[in-house]
Amino acid sequence: MSALKVLKVFNNNVVLARDELGREVVITGRGVGYQAQPGGAIDEALIIRRFVPADNPDSVAKVLADIPPERLALVETLFAEAMRELGSPLPALAVVAVADHVHQAIERVARGEVMEYPMRAEVAHLHPDELSVAEVLLDKLNRRLEVPMPQGEAIALAMHLFHAVTGSPSMEQTFMQSKLIRQIFDIAHQAYGEEFDPDSIDAARFAAHLRYFFARAQANRQLNGGIPEVALVVREGSGRAFQLAQRIKALLELRLQLHVSDDELTYLTLHVARMEHGIRARVS
Repeated sequence: MSALKVLKVFNNNVVLARDELGREVVITGRGVGYQAQPGGAIDEALIIRRFVPADNPDSVAKVLADIPPERLALVETLFAEAMRELGSPLPALAVVAVADHVHQAIERVARGEVMEYPMRAEVAHLHPDELSVAEVLLDKLNRRLEVPMPQGEAIALAMHLFHAVTGSPSMEQTFMQSKLIRQIFDIAHQAYGEEFDPDSIDAARFAAHLRYFFARAQANRQLNGGIPEVALVVREGSGRAFQLAQRIKALLELRLQLHVSDDELTYLTLHVARMEHGIRARVS
């Protein structure tokens, strides 16, 4: 008799159950939910995967129930290969995230929608290994999927790989941050016109600084009280960069609902000034 007891049936292939430790677990397998009833035992011979979400197991089950079993199996196999290329084990819940992403990407293509990823330069410069592996992963997926995904999806797959390897913020947080970076780049474009290139190495480095700021802000560890005096001198001498940094600071405070410290504003000014220097060097 199986120690797994059915809590909820989502479809023939996905059920929410309680295991021998009292945890809510998501069980997948062809036919595992067929004629299953709450409180009943699960035929363990039918189980292919067992997921133990830390939060919202019901939501995880709903996501998995929407993904065709063959698509889930394909993504799991190829994503595991990609993780081995990077020398890392495969976190079980990373499979759910990337399979859901691939499923949604295929659905978007079928509807004729195009997803824009504003962080191509950042990923290429900061995560070249993940991007290289992601491009191979995308090619392998497209050769097996009924609806091929656009090349831009390699960016998203690279970020999934990075998060799976490092345990970084969720994809939802990443894309929220990317949207905010795109808004900041719009401000930079207004300031510098066509001379500002969002795909340049200077923009990628600036985006990296912003992501480090996001991490500090989320952990309530903003820079405070440790800025060298020379940095303050540079800030005061960088009139245009300082004005742009103040506009960016206002946007960050509005979107993130927090106060940006004076020290963070100073470092923000330094990075804007560095980006401005790169723009001048590129067009001169």
